Amino acid sequence: MPEGHTLHRLAAHFTKHYAGARLRVTSPQGRFTEGARRLDGRTLLESEAHGKQLFLGFDSGAWLRVHLGLYGAWTFGDARGEEYLGAPRAQAGRERDLERDAEGFVIPPPPVGAVRVRLVSAAGWADLRGPSVCEVRTEEEKHAAQAKLGPDPLRCDADPERAWLMIQRSRTAIAALLMRQDVLAGIGNIYRAESLFRSGIDPYRPGRDLARHEWDELWSDLVALLQAGVDSGAIVTTRPVHRHDPRAQPVPRGDALYVSYRTGEPCRICATGIRAGDLAGRTLYWCPNCQRG
Repeated sequence: MPEGHTLHRLAAHFTKHYAGARLRVTSPQGRFTEGARRLDGRTLLESEAHGKQLFLGFDSGAWLRVHLGLYGAWTFGDARGEEYLGAPRAQAGRERDLERDAEGFVIPPPPVGAVRVRLVSAAGWADLRGPSVCEVRTEEEKHAAQAKLGPDPLRCDADPERAWLMIQRSRTAIAALLMRQDVLAGIGNIYRAESLFRSGIDPYRPGRDLARHEWDELWSDLVALLQAGVDSGAIVTTRPVHRHDPRAQPVPRGDALYVSYRTGEPCRICATGIRAGDLAGRTLYWCPNCQRG
């Protein structure tokens, strides 16, 4: 499932390439026909991300709310070809000549697969496939959906105190709390494991046993890690000193993470075998030696 940095990259992409454009909105798959009708012909004014959710605001006051879930992804097309966001990395396609119809909209290629929503402008198109949530909401409903989410480390309005108040009185393991979107929005399986490793925190420690200074350091580290993900488009959590080639850019996939997907491999710091176990419905990774705190 895409983590928070990917949604913020998506929001930035929509702002840069589609904000201010009138859009033709359809549902090739047919599962979003009524929603598409409400948005068709409207101008996209703004886009924003909150945690793992994307919100696209139109001049009618309506908002398209999208949660990609485990399988959702956006495909964008223009003269440069196609690229995919929502999958682990973006991939560029081949350049192409664009044709336009009588109203000036780009004529995109026939949809491939189950395209829930297709947005077409005068410059390009965007296809959405496989989301867990795709719906049109009013301004009030959009704010209500956001009110149910915890603070997002990538948003300027994030209040880490709100998350701390929930964590400090919970007996639930901190690794499970970090995955709860009502506690902290945008954190997924990789960021929870990596941030806890970097902080030396036992992932099974109850939230209420976390000291305030530990939470402050964990929050600051998450802000930095997620912002780095936005900047690079990849999740890299290792410090240069713990990589085979500290100067390599981009960082090779095998050097990018401390514990995630490295079950049984030696810890990059102490050489203890990395462990894995199920927690909150996802595989948790940790080092039993480095994370004793």
